[in-house]
Amino acid sequence: MIRTSVSPEGKFLVALHRPSCSIINLREQDRVSVLGHTDDGTPCDNRVNFPPGDINISAAKWIYEIPNAFPFRGTTYIDSEWAEKKAADPSSLTLPTLPDCSLRNALGKYLDQEKVNAIVTDLPIQILYGLAANSTDPEELVLLAKNCCHFEYNEDGEPVGLRHAQDGQGKLRPDIDNFELFETIANNNALPDSYKEVMVLRPGIQGTSEIVGDWNSSQTNVFEYMRSNSYVPWGHYASNMANDAVRYRTADLTADDMQGLRHLFYQRMYVTLADKLGIKVSVRRRKFTVNQLEELRQKIQSTVNEDSEQLATMWGWNYGYDFSSSGYRLHASHQMIHQQYAMIPERVATVDGSGEIAAYSSGDLVADVVERYYQDTGNDFFNDFLTAIRNNERTDRREGGKSLVVWEDEKVVLFVPKAQISLWELQLLVKAESSHGPVGNVFEADTLIRQSIDKGLLLAQHIYAGLNGKMVTSIEFPKRVGLRNNQRLLYSFLPKLPWAMGGFSEAHLRFICGHYPEDFAACCRIQMNTLTGNKNLS
Repeated sequence: MIRTSVSPEGKFLVALHRPSCSIINLREQDRVSVLGHTDDGTPCDNRVNFPPGDINISAAKWIYEIPNAFPFRGTTYIDSEWAEKKAADPSSLTLPTLPDCSLRNALGKYLDQEKVNAIVTDLPIQILYGLAANSTDPEELVLLAKNCCHFEYNEDGEPVGLRHAQDGQGKLRPDIDNFELFETIANNNALPDSYKEVMVLRPGIQGTSEIVGDWNSSQTNVFEYMRSNSYVPWGHYASNMANDAVRYRTADLTADDMQGLRHLFYQRMYVTLADKLGIKVSVRRRKFTVNQLEELRQKIQSTVNEDSEQLATMWGWNYGYDFSSSGYRLHASHQMIHQQYAMIPERVATVDGSGEIAAYSSGDLVADVVERYYQDTGNDFFNDFLTAIRNNERTDRREGGKSLVVWEDEKVVLFVPKAQISLWELQLLVKAESSHGPVGNVFEADTLIRQSIDKGLLLAQHIYAGLNGKMVTSIEFPKRVGLRNNQRLLYSFLPKLPWAMGGFSEAHLRFICGHYPEDFAACCRIQMNTLTGNKNLS
C-alpha cells in the first residue's frame, strides 16, 4: 500500500506516539559533581543524571507522525511540547529582526577613525567573513570591499569598474584578492548600489553568459541569461533582475518584477517546445506580448500528441545568501533576485552508447505517486488531496484554527502542507482545469492561470519577508508534456531557518517540526492581513 497521509476518504492520516518504556540501567559508575550554587550558596549538582536503578517512562511528551502526501518526501514528526507553545500564539512564528551591526561605530567610541579603519581591514579572515555578511554600515562595507579588490573611480569618486588581470589561462578576469570575502560583501544589501553594480550586477562582470531575453518597462527591468556551460547537462537559463532594478529583498519585489521574471520563463519554455514541435517562431530581438505568448501556447497545445517527446520544465528560485565565519556558504550563490529554468529531455543516451535512460525530472516523482495511488485505491490522488485540505482537522484534535489554506482564487490555492519537509513550508497547487483535464504544467496554463500562479508565488515570498525569512528555496513539480495522468502543477517553498538547516534526521527524510501546520497557516494569514494594500502586490 502506498505510504501517504492522503486517504481515499479525503482526510489526512496522522499517527500519534505516546512513548512509554522501561530502561535497563547498565551504568557502572556514578560521577556526581557540583554544577554551581544559588545566590544563597545552595549547591546544584548532577545527581539526577545518575539514577540508582532502572527507569520507567510513562508520561513522555507526545510525538505526531505524519507521512508526507508525497511518499518520496519522507515523514514529518511534530514535537507536541514545542508545538503547543506556538499554538497559544501563532503570530510568534517569526524570526527576530537583527539589530544594526557596525564594528567601526563600536570602535569609534574609543579610537580615532584612522586607527579604526586600520583595525577593521586587519582583522582575522573569520571575523571579516562575519562582518561582511552582517554589517549594516555602508561605509564599513565599502572599506572591506576596497581591501579585497581593486576599483576604478571617476573624478567624483564614484566606482565605475573593477581592475582586470589575466588568470592562469590568459583570460581577463576581475582582480580579486579574496573571492569569498568579495562575494559576501557584494551580497550584503547595505552595500551602496553603485558598488554592487561594479562588483556583481553589471552584465558581463560575472562571466560571458549571453543575454538572450529581457523585460523592459517603466517600472522594472529583467535580463535573461543563457548558461550553456552549466551544471545542468543541457544548459539552463536565468531571469535576473537587471542592474538598474536592484532587488536584494523579497519585500521590495513588485508584481511588475514578478511578471517580468516569470514572462521570460514562460516565453523561453514555449519557444523551446515550439521549436521541438516544428512550430515556426518568427519573433526576434524583442519579447512576446502577453497575447502573442498565449497564441503560441495554444498552437503548442493543438500540436502536442501522444508521439511528442515527453519534455519537462525545470524551474527553481534560490532566494537569499549567507556565509558563515567558519567559511561555509549557507545558501545560494547570489542575493540579487533571480529565477532559473531549463527544459528536460525525455531520455538520454548511456555513456557506452548501448541504450538510453529516462532523464530525471522531479515532476516524475509526483507522477509515480498519482499512478501508484490510483492502483492502490482506485481514486484520483489530487482530488483526494484537495478534499483532505478542505476537510482538515487540527493535528492535535483540540479547539482552534484548523484551516491549512493561506490564500486562494479560482485557479490556485496557497496552503501549508500537513507534513512540512522544511519549517514554514508552503505549497502552491493549481486547481484549474484545461480542455485536457487538470493543469499539470505551464504549457496547459492559460494567461489567467499563469497570472494566478505568479500572484501566489509573490504572496508566498512576501509572507516570508514579513516573518523575516531570509533564505527560501522554491521549486516546481511539473507534469511532462503530453501526459494525461491527472497530475496537477505544484510548487513548494522551502525556507531555511537558523535552527533547521538539515542534518541526521533530514538525511533519513525524517523532518522534525516544532509547530502544528494549522498554526503556521494562521500565522501566514495574519501576514496576509498586513499585506493588504501593499503597493508591491497590486
